[in-house]
Amino acid sequence: MAGCADDSTGADKQTADVAPVKSSTHDALDLSADKLPPSIRQNHLSAGVITSTVLTVNNDAKYANATHLPYANPDAPKGGVLSMSAVGMFNSLNSFIDQGIPATGTFYLYDTLMAGSLDESYVLYPQLANAVTHNPNDGSWIIYHIHPDARFWDGSAVTADDVKATFEAILTRGLMSWRGFLGGIDAIEVLDSHRVKFYFNQMASADLGASVGLMPVFAKSDIEKRFDQVSLVPLMGSGAYQLELAEPSRRVRYVRDPNYWGRELMVNRGRFNFDVIEYQYFADDAVAFEAFKTGQYRFRIETDIERWATFDNTARSSAIQKASIINQNPVLMQGLVMNLRRPLFRDKRVRQAMNLAFDFEWTNRQLLYGEYQRLDSYFFGSALQAKGAPSSDELAVLQALPLNQDEQSAITGVPSQPISNGDGINRANLLKARALLLDAGLSYHNGKLHDKSGQAVRLEILVQDDKYQAVLLSYIAHLKRLGIDAHLRRMDSSSYLHAKRAYDFDMIIDSFMQGNSPGAEQGYLWGSKSADEAGNQNTIGIKSAAIDSIIDKLSQATSRDETILYAKVLDRLLLAGEYMIPWYGKNTTDVMYYQGYQHPSTPPNSSIGLDYWWYQPPKDTTQD
Repeated sequence: MAGCADDSTGADKQTADVAPVKSSTHDALDLSADKLPPSIRQNHLSAGVITSTVLTVNNDAKYANATHLPYANPDAPKGGVLSMSAVGMFNSLNSFIDQGIPATGTFYLYDTLMAGSLDESYVLYPQLANAVTHNPNDGSWIIYHIHPDARFWDGSAVTADDVKATFEAILTRGLMSWRGFLGGIDAIEVLDSHRVKFYFNQMASADLGASVGLMPVFAKSDIEKRFDQVSLVPLMGSGAYQLELAEPSRRVRYVRDPNYWGRELMVNRGRFNFDVIEYQYFADDAVAFEAFKTGQYRFRIETDIERWATFDNTARSSAIQKASIINQNPVLMQGLVMNLRRPLFRDKRVRQAMNLAFDFEWTNRQLLYGEYQRLDSYFFGSALQAKGAPSSDELAVLQALPLNQDEQSAITGVPSQPISNGDGINRANLLKARALLLDAGLSYHNGKLHDKSGQAVRLEILVQDDKYQAVLLSYIAHLKRLGIDAHLRRMDSSSYLHAKRAYDFDMIIDSFMQGNSPGAEQGYLWGSKSADEAGNQNTIGIKSAAIDSIIDKLSQATSRDETILYAKVLDRLLLAGEYMIPWYGKNTTDVMYYQGYQHPSTPPNSSIGLDYWWYQPPKDTTQD
């Protein structure tokens, strides 16, 4: 590997600056298969069992016999540096525990058992595992066959014991969100050195057997020594890249292993083409952009619409390219989250009033260059988006659910987002908001809003940078016109992350990424259990029996039609609750990059597919 000889030395030097810190979480969890009866442990020997190299969930595999994926260029040259930015800080290369602040890009260090297709919903192809054994009619277990050639960085073989140790560590000491996601695992058994069997309990989602295949795998020897340490030495992996350099809060650099064991796998042909992948850290995104313009790093996904709309790359002799790459994924739901753990936001009328105070029309025209659409779905722009009145099938599902008072409106349709005349005053909507606040039992004294106990209403919006300051200041001005003592509070990245993990906030900006095959992961986004688990992703604090029930149905879906049906019902329930103030989005990814970066002519449907880009030095036109 280029520069590999100094990898461990460089990493060891960095650990002197950050003392390893052990997690205090050691949950007792029996994952041994010894507790299971022989009939369960031997069910892989019964009729109906198949072994295949492809694993699908409610879909068919299009590329089972392909030599490479259609969005890959198997002849892409190797070389070059992919340099990008990151904002904030890091003090750890361990992104699998809730302690510490992990560096960006650690996923490049690890292989997963299977690799997901970027063109198909929940279709998995071989990576660390070269086959799976399962019973299509019995989702209570699955066996992964470890590729006999799979190797960790140190040359040692990846075995079933490593896989078992990885999942035991994640389920007992790992990220709380991952523990919830994988909570349906009942036991793990090593059948032999290359076969590991997972058993699932009755509460497990139908897709959990496949979801297991998308998790990283670490070396057992490393797990036993330091899985729960905050450290600048990454856990031993088998991925295409290794760590070369980690300078806390400055930069992290990964280098490609030319001896990577999996380079000839179908999913990896034409993939991992850059010799080096580097992230440079900056205090905020504005500073990062200025650094990009001077060439300090050379590839950027642009999320600030002002920079995107106003940056004239032609003025720089076309050294910087701009491209909007379309994808078919649900548009990222982003906006202001109201913490339901705060009494103020438990009344839906208050939440509706808060939404009425956001003037999207003025914001889009004056601040966003008219580039965006108002989001009105958690699956916006996809086949999973709920629109208008529910279909007969959706209505039947809704009527069978234990809907609470806030969710009753889902029976009639999805709520319309407020529309203003775009004058920036937003008078009509603010009058509606005032009426809702009064109807909710709040009152006004000397122009200030007071809650039912007579206390003046005060709230803070926590942020970790100034990225959305213009949008937020306009919104806060409208809140003040409603008599709410609202303020913006900027925190450093570490403090912000701590407050978010502890749900210690009134409002924050949050985003909820969705794919085209939602399943068990919805539980830690919206599930009642996750609302009480610090560090989980239910930042809103939703606790709804109906939502819990539909997540279970979605997790157990047995066809694509069922997945779409239950996703639309989930969308209706979330929208009916009016739990957040949806912002804006679009179905393209805007990228800027310097000449030399290339990508396949046929991009994947659901991503820009950066793993499949490559670098080719531009021609020196001065020599022509």
